[in-house]
Amino acid sequence: MGRGSIGFVSTYPPTKCGLATFTASLARALADSGQAGRVGIVSCVDEPGPHEYPREVITEWVRGSSASLEVAAAVLDGFASVIIQHEFGLFGGDDGAEILDLVSRLQTRVIVVLHTVLERPSGNQRAIVERLGRYAYRLVAQSNVARQRLLDVYDVDPDRVVVVQHGATANVVPRALTTGQRPTILTWGLLGPGKGIEFAIDAVALLRDLEPLPRYVVLGETHPNVVRECGETYRESLVTRTQTLGVEELVQFKDGYRDAKAVLAEIREADIVLLPYLSHDQVVSGVLVEALASAKPVVATAFPHAVELLSQGSGILVPHQDATATAAALRAFLTDRRLAARAASVAHRQATSLTWKHVAHHYLELTPNIDQSEQWLRQR
Repeated sequence: MGRGSIGFVSTYPPTKCGLATFTASLARALADSGQAGRVGIVSCVDEPGPHEYPREVITEWVRGSSASLEVAAAVLDGFASVIIQHEFGLFGGDDGAEILDLVSRLQTRVIVVLHTVLERPSGNQRAIVERLGRYAYRLVAQSNVARQRLLDVYDVDPDRVVVVQHGATANVVPRALTTGQRPTILTWGLLGPGKGIEFAIDAVALLRDLEPLPRYVVLGETHPNVVRECGETYRESLVTRTQTLGVEELVQFKDGYRDAKAVLAEIREADIVLLPYLSHDQVVSGVLVEALASAKPVVATAFPHAVELLSQGSGILVPHQDATATAAALRAFLTDRRLAARAASVAHRQATSLTWKHVAHHYLELTPNIDQSEQWLRQR
């Protein structure tokens, strides 16, 4: 039986951020499934257009604009269900409280996808999540650790909280190093001080004795919010660090925006993915999921999502801000081909459940079928 129409609330391309990429990928997977009805997007923006949107974008919700809020609510009520991406910084008001103004107006089924679950929220942040839990048909946590934290810290109904993993594009292409070929270690994503790249550079500096020398590629532009507040200070500090350590031959910065296709190509060329993140609280990492969906061995700091996904053997966990331990983990993969192959094999097995096609199926299970949608409309 076909499914009813699905509306989304999120940032959306051409906006460059993880939520926009996530929403575009999920919306495309739902549309490609052939089981979803109409898919439409309400794009969250700081300022009104002009933006060159794809045709699925129906309207904008401008932060702080009550008029655009009313329009967005009216548009979304035309869908059988609405999937809202939630980050505290995404919406207007204190801690993004404007999202409550929107969901309180909606008469359709609301599914809220939590991209951040804080372990120590402020009182206002806690209240927002708990009120969303009362309005929403389902709260989606994107890892088991996120769900457990949500139940431990917030007053929400456990029956409404489901786990649907962050999706990724299947990107498994066999790759074998030839003799003498330099292996590639890759970190990618929007850059900012929380990425911990400085400790990764320090770690790579400890691998100068290896033959052939590894190459550490840092792929991606600086996050727009970081540029707005600090310019390119962080990136420049990383370049200076490589020069001070004398590892310019080992570290390559690839600045600038790349579309999803280009990023996937870069991941395929990598031998190891390195996630040196500073956060101890991160319960969702799209980059981690993309690494596994590409069947790459991973070295990551022990943030919660990494602990959960890499525990099956697809990577090595290291302490935060520990260049020595990070270098040891990288060295293990670089010098023991069998160890790296086993990790890649485990990642390949995990990849099946992490593809957008698989994830879209789970979201479809949360949405009503057409007959149910028509019944709800008659009951309003």
